[in-house]
Amino acid sequence: MRLLLDLALTHIAGRGRQTAVSVLGVALGVGFSIAMAALMQGSQNDLIDTLVTEYPHVTVSVDTRKPRPQPASDVFDAAAYSGLRPRDDRRGILNPAAVESALRSWVPGRVSGTLALQATARYGGSDVGVQVIGIDPDRYVTVAPLADNMVQGRVADLKATASRIIMGDGVAEKLGASVGSTVTLSSSQGIARRFKVVGIFNSGVSAEDDVMVYVFLKNAQTLAEQSSAISDIRVSLDDPYQADAVADRIERTVALDAKSWQEANQSLLEAIFVRNVIMYTVVGAILLVAGFGIFNIVSTITHEKARDIAILKSLGFRAADMRRLFLLEGLAMGTVGSVLGWALGFALTMVLGSIRFEVKAEVEMTHLPVTVDWTHYALAAVFAMASAAIAGYLPARRAASLNPVDIIRGAT
Repeated sequence: MRLLLDLALTHIAGRGRQTAVSVLGVALGVGFSIAMAALMQGSQNDLIDTLVTEYPHVTVSVDTRKPRPQPASDVFDAAAYSGLRPRDDRRGILNPAAVESALRSWVPGRVSGTLALQATARYGGSDVGVQVIGIDPDRYVTVAPLADNMVQGRVADLKATASRIIMGDGVAEKLGASVGSTVTLSSSQGIARRFKVVGIFNSGVSAEDDVMVYVFLKNAQTLAEQSSAISDIRVSLDDPYQADAVADRIERTVALDAKSWQEANQSLLEAIFVRNVIMYTVVGAILLVAGFGIFNIVSTITHEKARDIAILKSLGFRAADMRRLFLLEGLAMGTVGSVLGWALGFALTMVLGSIRFEVKAEVEMTHLPVTVDWTHYALAAVFAMASAAIAGYLPARRAASLNPVDIIRGAT
């Protein structure tokens, strides 16, 4: 094997310019595929992190999708129902204290009830439509990152006896309000209350920052004319990826609509999967094209070294040795190209990650999200080595089939 390797290196070194071009093609393919994978994986991770951190892992609401399980189903193996429908009650979750207590007894995470309603915020002659979220500050900060998102003030300030409010920086900008301002909230029930701004938050999600305000739960119930109701229960789990199983159990036990973050964003997650399939298909195509350069040079070497092959086979080298020889030449160029491609891919990833800008869309961005994942390097190298092996094997098989007698006689 050592002799075959020496012969392979001698062959490819003898065609330095063509070898350099082939190796450069592999390096560019590996480098750009790593950079593209890092960028796409980074954007995917950034999006999923936003979904997991900014939104509840499970949301329990009054929108029941199926009726409560019937007692007859527990007694009889087969039971049929006719005309059965969910309870038609839009006042909110009935007896929220009991439901929250039942969930806390087994849910592997934290639970907090909230009341959401639509209202109009008025300040200084400006009116802005907002979504009011009534919360218990002590419990809500355990299920949402509101405390970490505060730009001014504290979440705990909502617990003061006076009516107080925390608003997104987008809402504050539209109203022209700031900490210390007094804002009037008017609900759809025609109830208006004055609230003092005690905090401003920025979640990085424009859809929230531009419309959402937080008040103490009792104040929200007053605006909604629902003295003891809540509209939903937010659950934060120790393991966010158990959300589907927890949501299914909640629906079975309390007969309410429990929606996991995966279900709420199913179409988005499916789009991410399709995008990954496209990404790896493109990466494979790039490296396959790079393999044609290796195929070209190994084919050329095979043609030029026909007499060498005849001499080697006449000296006792087998057909399998000839296949290994030219396969080693392809793999050698693939290996060097992969190593250079790793360096190029890492450099491109660092350059992309250092680009700073400011985009305010659905999610605010200040830089390109990139992820350095060594899996990308391994996959790129595997693709490159596979294409190099295929490119080297095809000429190698032809070389192994050559008859040394015909070559020496000059036959074609």
